[in-house]
Amino acid sequence: MKTTENFTDKADIYAKYRPSYPNEYIDYLFSANQLKGDQIVADIGSGTGIFSRQLLERGINVIGVEPNDDMRKMAEQSLTLYSRFKSIKATAENTSLNGNSVDLVTVAQAFHWFDKKAFKIECQRILKQKANVALVWNSRDLTSPIIKANAEICQKTCSNFKGFSGGIEETPELFNSFFKDGKYEFKKYQNDLIFDYEGFLGRNLSASYAPKEKDEEYKRFVFLLSELFEKYSKDGKIVLSNITRSYLGNI
Repeated sequence: MKTTENFTDKADIYAKYRPSYPNEYIDYLFSANQLKGDQIVADIGSGTGIFSRQLLERGINVIGVEPNDDMRKMAEQSLTLYSRFKSIKATAENTSLNGNSVDLVTVAQAFHWFDKKAFKIECQRILKQKANVALVWNSRDLTSPIIKANAEICQKTCSNFKGFSGGIEETPELFNSFFKDGKYEFKKYQNDLIFDYEGFLGRNLSASYAPKEKDEEYKRFVFLLSELFEKYSKDGKIVLSNITRSYLGNI
């Protein structure tokens, strides 16, 4: 299966339970890149439009580039009120955007799916001179006991599980080779997530590696997660320690 199809049949659950990014991070992105209203941000791998929406709320032009039909349609439906949003069916490696036309490329929660070399060449083609690429992830805090227990459940029941966020936080050399001369600005923000049981389950089921309802491991996955929720929740809520990680630089 192509990676562009990893989230087929998961768009609803993804849009509903995936977290957004801290306002502090959006502030930083706008000031660090001196973004103004008439400029264009290409949000690559824009999915259901979670990050695109946060950019659009600040009055910037956003082009969402997303190959997965389910996710792209979900974004188009939920962002219809934003006249500055344009949606394109294309891949990160071949965006179909004009050369030298974009003031910032953003990639939220998607870079680990891309062909890094081909994407770098495409960014160099579409970006205006000296414009940046911003990579961002909401990542679980792997030192938290709840997150560790959650990872163990995924390991037991999800055959495609390779660690959260594709295990990308463990690979700094990737960012060194992607950004020009290995130079980039790294920032992190605490972005803890509070879920009720339905939200906690939904967040887990929205992962690309999570079993779907028809899969044989589905019931066990849900059962183990409900046990975990029972153990750590207070007053029907569970707090997941979450860090927003940002990488910004020229390519």
